[in-house]
Amino acid sequence: MTSTPEQETGRRPQAGPADRTAAPPAPSAPTAPAVNGRPVARGAEGAVWPGSPEPLGASFGVGAHGVAGTNFALWAGGAEAVEVCLFDEDGSGGQRETRHALGELTHQIWHGFLPGVLPGQRYGFRVHGRWDPWTGARWNPAKLLLDPCARAVDGDFGHPPGRSGPLPPELYGHVRDWPQQHVADTVRDERDSAPYVPKGVVVAADGDGVPADAGRPGTAWSDTVIYELHVRGFTMRHPGVPPALRGTYAGLAHPAALDHLVRLGVTAVELLPVHQFAHEDHLVRRGLRNYWGYNSIGYFAPHAAYAATGTRGQQVGEFRRMVRALHAAGIEVILDVVYNHTAEGGELGPTLSLRGIDNRRYYRLQDDPRRYADYTGCGNTLHVVRPNVLRLITDSLRYWVTEMGVDGFRFDLAAALARSMHDVDMLSPFLAVIAQDPVLRRVKLIAEPWDVGTGGYQVGHFPPLWTEWNDRYRDAVRDFWRGALPDVRDLGYRLSGSSDLYAWGGRRPYASVNFVTAHDGFTLRDLVSYERKHNEANGEGNRDGSDDNRSWNCGAEGPTDDPEVLALRRRQARNLLTTLLLSTGVPMLVAGDEMGRTQDGNNNAYCQDNETGWVDWSLLEDPGWRALADLAARLLALRRAHPVLRSRAFYSGRPRSLDGLRDLAWFTARGTEMTESDWYAPAATLGMYLSGGDIPQRGPDGTPVTDDSFLVVLHAGDEPIRCTLPGPPWAEEYELLVDTSLEEQDATPGARRPAGAPITVPARSVAVWKVLPGRVTGDGTEGGARPRT
Repeated sequence: MTSTPEQETGRRPQAGPADRTAAPPAPSAPTAPAVNGRPVARGAEGAVWPGSPEPLGASFGVGAHGVAGTNFALWAGGAEAVEVCLFDEDGSGGQRETRHALGELTHQIWHGFLPGVLPGQRYGFRVHGRWDPWTGARWNPAKLLLDPCARAVDGDFGHPPGRSGPLPPELYGHVRDWPQQHVADTVRDERDSAPYVPKGVVVAADGDGVPADAGRPGTAWSDTVIYELHVRGFTMRHPGVPPALRGTYAGLAHPAALDHLVRLGVTAVELLPVHQFAHEDHLVRRGLRNYWGYNSIGYFAPHAAYAATGTRGQQVGEFRRMVRALHAAGIEVILDVVYNHTAEGGELGPTLSLRGIDNRRYYRLQDDPRRYADYTGCGNTLHVVRPNVLRLITDSLRYWVTEMGVDGFRFDLAAALARSMHDVDMLSPFLAVIAQDPVLRRVKLIAEPWDVGTGGYQVGHFPPLWTEWNDRYRDAVRDFWRGALPDVRDLGYRLSGSSDLYAWGGRRPYASVNFVTAHDGFTLRDLVSYERKHNEANGEGNRDGSDDNRSWNCGAEGPTDDPEVLALRRRQARNLLTTLLLSTGVPMLVAGDEMGRTQDGNNNAYCQDNETGWVDWSLLEDPGWRALADLAARLLALRRAHPVLRSRAFYSGRPRSLDGLRDLAWFTARGTEMTESDWYAPAATLGMYLSGGDIPQRGPDGTPVTDDSFLVVLHAGDEPIRCTLPGPPWAEEYELLVDTSLEEQDATPGARRPAGAPITVPARSVAVWKVLPGRVTGDGTEGGARPRT
């Protein structure tokens, strides 16, 4: 129903911001024929049946007496009243709003069943309560609120189609442009926001009857190779995808897109955020948009702008079909999810959903409840300790698994979710709930193990079940190849699974997601082409983005015609790629890195929804970059064929049997095993020997897993170096499989050298040698101190 002043205790914009005891204005009529000139109707008395508090959101089904309709349920614990508002076209291009009071309150959930409300119906909520920002209360029924559990969303926040400009002031619960900005958030805005708010959409169950679990690849963690991509950016420039499908879920499901993923050999795509998200006002004012999507506002709804088929619920079916197409290609789907904050920002941000539903119970507030605790750098932090917030998140996660078919999640700023009242706590309610949930504990769980708050850096500390983005791997590998490591100690740990971080509590090497690049930061090509960020296009004076890039431009900053510089850059890209794909752990590639994608030095392209942020498929026509993609596929095929390159257990550095070799051994350029002093000596060369006859794992029936053995020689020096191949008992003969000093790897295979032979390793290169059958056996334990594992 329409609110009256008696129901609201807050001030109107005319009241002074310091006058907390101002008397409310005189009562108005209980109903009005229009709001801001827009027709508003009150639902007929008795039109809302009691309905059910379960499930939350809008659920189409059959009610009493076999009558079809929709049940609406909203958790709003401190509210005084809740209205569900239905929107229909009024015949003149406008919207007609019909409001229905939800009269039932069960366990802090307002609910009701509306007969005759069918799939495709657009809706929102208005929530009544006190306006008292000094205690954290920010209810304002003039603001239409997006259902946080809406399964689909139609429209966007901002001006109607055909108009542009900054976010309208009507979207704010307070008077955004109040002259005294330091108290603007305390003055309630009475203007209706409905014309500027997207609407939730009632969605029917998927009609094809195919279970979400059908056809899941079920790839083991040790076999997983992750490919991080943006749904829109991956296909916007793909010549094989029809123009109408580019940038959409259907485009990613197109055979032309799938063929590249299959040929490359990745096993999972990690999609940048696909939850419904909003664009920040500061970007809209500069003519930009949020491209990455780390600004969520709807945790159950696939982002509508990525749908080719429509936004009145069609996006749900399109997303499901995309997942099935990826599964049919043997590729799992992992979602990058942002449950740490929402698009509502701090106290000066807009009122879009949770702020207006129950600000105090959804967000972490400071000791001054006007202000938000911000562990995310985005203005607010969800209060995950509270049961209603935990339910929102876990219901959302289960929905994406059981109804949409996804296979796992990467949690943005996961340390913020692991905080109890203030500190990061690995026994926090969020982690405990995930660990005991029968659905969620069986999917892939990846933590970005940090946030921006005190004590937020938690690499290596998440509990079993969790895999982590390992930024220490990124830093060590970057530093080695740019010549900045003082020695090779840290590199040895990173190449072999980071046992110093993860060998506890039964965790495995696949607890480490190894990456050299990610969506934030330089692309692989830019990493070897720029030493400084070039983010001017973001409109923030190049202040945004990290200054700690650990990059080297190979002698020239940015674009150059120097053939020697260009050749060196491609070689460095091959070195970084080869190191990544042959390291123990879970490798993660970024879409386009395998073909030399560039962002022209922008290391924070979060707002570049244009050719800067999109994959450029024309790069595959360049022989040099095509060769890089071929190398990536070659390395992934090698990794797939050899379990010694993707071990499920940590290496011990000791023989697995009396007549065996060490499962992992490290060699100097002289062909001798590393001693304790060698680990501390300045070095730019390291040999890693993986013994396939001594893999620390067993097959399903308990029998030992055996494989070929490999020697990987990494040399970051700027001059060639004479090396000696390890002699017996490590091998009798070696065959060269990969040499990154060559662009075309077809010229590499077949070269053989006897064990103990001298070889020349070219400057800045990786050589991968396969140990040929017929090796001499021996205990392999001579040669110095215990190797690092």
